[in-house]
This record gives sequence, C-alpha cells and structure tokens, in this order.
Amino acid sequence: MSDWLYSDTVKDHFTNPRNVLMEDESSYPADARGLTGNIICGDQMLMLLKIKDDIITDVRWKTYGCASAIASTSVLSEVIKGMNIRDAYNVKPDELVKKMGGLPAHKIHCSVLGDKALRKAIDDYLDKTGRSGLLKEASTVICTCLGITDKDLEDAYHKGARSWEDLQAATKIGTGCGKGECKKKALELLHEYAHIFAGE
Repeated sequence: MSDWLYSDTVKDHFTNPRNVLMEDESSYPADARGLTGNIICGDQMLMLLKIKDDIITDVRWKTYGCASAIASTSVLSEVIKGMNIRDAYNVKPDELVKKMGGLPAHKIHCSVLGDKALRKAIDDYLDKTGRSGLLKEASTVICTCLGITDKDLEDAYHKGARSWEDLQAATKIGTGCGKGECKKKALELLHEYAHIFAGE
C-alpha cells in the first residue's frame, strides 16, 4: 500500500494481531477484566488476564478500534506475558510506540487504550484479592511551576473539565509563571481523555 502511514511492525500486528479473544468472553476463565474506551467514537478495549502468584500467565483482548489501537495492544499483550503485575502496571504507551517503530502523531492517543484496560484489569485483580489500591499509576508533571501532573488533569476531566479554562479553574495550571508553556500538552491530554473516557 503506497499510502500506508505505519511501520512494518504496526502492519504486522494489525494484520496478524496476537492474543486476540476470538471466542466468547464467558468461555475464557479470566482472573481479571478491564474495559475502557469510548464506544461513541468507536474505540473500546476489553482486556482479560490470567494471573498466578502475581505473574500474568496469559492475556486475551478485544477491541473496536483503529490500526493503532489494534497493533499497540497486540504488542502490549506480548510484552506483559510472564510479567509481574507491578511491572505490567507501569508499562508506558510510549514504550510500545517505540517498539512499533512509531505512530502518526494524531494516532498516539489510540495506543493508550490497551494501557488503560490493562491497569483496570490489574485493579480488578487486586480488588478480588483484597488488595485494592495497592498499585498506583506513575504520574508525569505537566506544569512544573505548580507541580500539576497528568493525573491531576485526568481527575479534573472526570470532574467535568473540558477546556483550558476549565483545567485552570480546577487545578490552577499555567497560572504560576503566566507563560502557559504547559498549555499545549494539557490540551493534548484533554483530547486524549475525551477520546478514552467519553463513553464511560
């Protein structure tokens, strides 16, 4: 395909995805289940894990999503097999993007679907084993002046923030130095959250 925008690795994982749930969910006895995404815009991800002694022994997933979501989750499913849940919880989408040889900039947000579903599944497993809240997702500082992280912005989104002004009202982001150097990244994250969470 002359207009194919993706690497050969992405093409391989898109056309031959690994660990896809082909059967009905009820026929796969999983220890953990994570579901995330925005069915309104067509992207939704289901992640099922088998876990023994906190080691992920098997994984199955299913998505309604684009090539980027399919390929990145296929790669993720291979990476996390045999991994301790603590290490798997902290696998980053940018690590997967690097393994895939990159993605078009406007498709990066699709690569986080599997990542979010994985953490939801691990949280589900921890809930079932009486260890709720044991693991926390690492955060990234977006506004260095006030120490505001991506998790602060995600929390603000869940509480109704939908614009830069909303984020400022909720977190005071960009009001420390007044330069607004964090605005671009914050708005990119806001777009990402809308894509992932709008259907929840």
